[in-house]
Amino acid sequence: MPSRSFTRSDRLSAELRRLVGTLVHDAVREHALPSMSVSDVEVTKDFDSATVFVTALDPTQATDGMKALKAMAKELRMALSKMMRVRRVPELRFRYDDSVDRGERIDALLRGEK
Repeated sequence: MPSRSFTRSDRLSAELRRLVGTLVHDAVREHALPSMSVSDVEVTKDFDSATVFVTALDPTQATDGMKALKAMAKELRMALSKMMRVRRVPELRFRYDDSVDRGERIDALLRGEK
């Protein structure tokens, strides 16, 4: 039997990234939140929790957006339970992904800007 290249947690992470990205996009429009997007989702091996990495278009408004998303985590999880066909939807934990910000800062330093 050939080995699978993707584990179940990888498939669940990809599905969550797609669905949570859509839900976050809708929440940004409905609640007038700062522009945020989902960059990655990591699910624990026991599928109990999922860490959702989020980036902001404007890094100065990232803290406001993160507070709003953390407050909406239970609502988003409930919406996911209606959209997905899994026994138990993982608990959502939002973390800010500053890799884009660091990359832009490094790029500016290399160009000689401050």
